[in-house]
Amino acid sequence: MSRLAGKRALITGGTSGIGLETAKQFLAEGAQVIVTGVTPANIDKARVELGDQALVLHADAADMAAQRDLARTVRDRFGDLDIAFLNAGVSDWRPMEAHDEASFDRLFDVNVKSVFFLMQALIPVLNNPASVVLNSSASAHTAAAAANAYAATKGAVSALMRSWNADLLKSHGVRVNAISPGPIATPFYDNIPADHYRSVMESIRAGIPLGRLGEAEEVAKAVVYLASDESRFTVGADLLVDGGLCHEGCFRPDTPG
Repeated sequence: MSRLAGKRALITGGTSGIGLETAKQFLAEGAQVIVTGVTPANIDKARVELGDQALVLHADAADMAAQRDLARTVRDRFGDLDIAFLNAGVSDWRPMEAHDEASFDRLFDVNVKSVFFLMQALIPVLNNPASVVLNSSASAHTAAAAANAYAATKGAVSALMRSWNADLLKSHGVRVNAISPGPIATPFYDNIPADHYRSVMESIRAGIPLGRLGEAEEVAKAVVYLASDESRFTVGADLLVDGGLCHEGCFRPDTPG
């Protein structure tokens, strides 16, 4: 396959889960790839799995200076950038009354602020044309218990996607789209307490019309489409990859995504 042949791509949060699988798909489609992560063990694992085909860097999404440094590294390595998958993010599922200012700020710092300022830093680096894909969430489209602050960050990501097309499409040739995954079988769920893991996962599956969690590969293939020239007439799409979750109804009391 060569849908991304000759394309230069950046994937943030690309050392595990959806990001890592997307990096593998991008490489298989012929792209040159820079991947970022923050957890040393995941960075080491990604370097082994991706080999010397990809540059795997440490970059803390919560550090705004690191975002500017990343943009400079991209320019030094690639010159211009054809694709950016802004995927780095954190989750924090808790009842509204259990959040404090620190937990709220961390969610918005990583999921929204870092995305905004990395995109700002990348504008001079992005080719004309270029494709930017943001990782939003099904939580931006539906209601689930304990999603509150997390869902608000992903709603903001989807809003940025629409606004950036107004800012960048005509002036810079940059088209922006988003994916909104539902529950996906990734390390996202690793922090569920062991004594509740089985019941929580069964509850999640029961809320998905397809009856299972999605696979990272299924989301990655959607990102490949939005990144490739096959989607060159697709602008401002927020693609749900959720097994029908959001089409079943708008209120999900116990289904993270």
